This record gives sequence, structure tokens and C-alpha cells, in this order.
Amino acid sequence: MVPEEHMPVSITKEAGRQMSQREGGFTLIEGMLAAVVLAVGLLALSGMQAISLGSNVDANELTRATTLASDMIERIQFNRFNVTAYHGIDTAAATPCTQSATAQPMARGDCLQWQTMLNNAGLAGTTGTVVLAPIPPAIDPLNLNRTTVQVRVSWTGGMVTSTGQGLTKISRQKSVTLTTVIARE
Repeated sequence: MVPEEHMPVSITKEAGRQMSQREGGFTLIEGMLAAVVLAVGLLALSGMQAISLGSNVDANELTRATTLASDMIERIQFNRFNVTAYHGIDTAAATPCTQSATAQPMARGDCLQWQTMLNNAGLAGTTGTVVLAPIPPAIDPLNLNRTTVQVRVSWTGGMVTSTGQGLTKISRQKSVTLTTVIARE
């Protein structure tokens, strides 16, 4: 057997007991700190998840509204010979489609179909307007019969915000406006 004075200090019984007491206390504090860090990380992750979900909803609404506005521009482009028949469409008005069923059946049908699409888009309070403006002669010196067409889709969307009491959804008016130039045939 090796004499006790030649043994390393860490192997002695007394040094071993002191070491285990230190390790036990240090492990408890370390575990508590790890739990706090994990809890803070999970809370931050859940907050980011809610904000991400709200942003996805906003993007989905914007995509739907842009598609609806683009659809009306395509309809006007297809019937560009009668582009002026689309001026003044306002789906929020009492009579949104003022086109004559006999003189402008295609424009009236486009208006009625667009109104139905707006109502069935799944967006709250959706309205659509079409405004036409002839291009001034100073800009169009060759008189190419070009018309500026502006289609606007508005809706009431939600916005997720962070307050002192958590996340809340606030309704606000949103809109998308597409503008293009269409030349009559």
C-alpha cells in the first residue's frame, strides 16, 4: 500500500467530500440557469410564431386583393374597344354596374362577375373601384387612344400587434391599387 503522504490530494477522503459538495451546489445553480434561459427562449419563440402567423395572414389577404384587381384589368384589356364602359365601377355603390345590358353586355357581365368575386373573396368589407383617365395630348402627341386604368380593391384586414397584455388583432382599412395603360383598337 502507498503511504498517505505520497497520494495525490484529490484522492484523499476529505478532499473528495469537499469536491462533491461543491459539485452538487454548482449543478443545481447551473440547472436553474439553464431552465430560465430555456423558458425565455420558448417565450420568445411563441411570440415570434404569433407575429409570423399574422404576417402570413396579411400576405394571403394582399395576394387575394391583388389577384382580384389584376382580374378586372385583364377583363378590361380583353374588351379594350369598349374601355370607357368600365369607368366609374364602384362595388360599394347602390348600383355598382351602371352599364347597359343591351349596349355593353360584356362590360356589364364583367362588372357583375367581378362584384361576385369580391363578395366571395373571403376578405371582410371588400370593395372595388375602376377609374379611367385619358392620357393628355402633351404626353400622347400621336393620339394613340390610350387610357390610364386604375383598379382599386379595398378591404378591412387585421393587424397583429404586441401590447403590454399580449398580442391583439386590430382591424384597419387596407387597399391595393393597380394602374396600367390600355390602348383601344
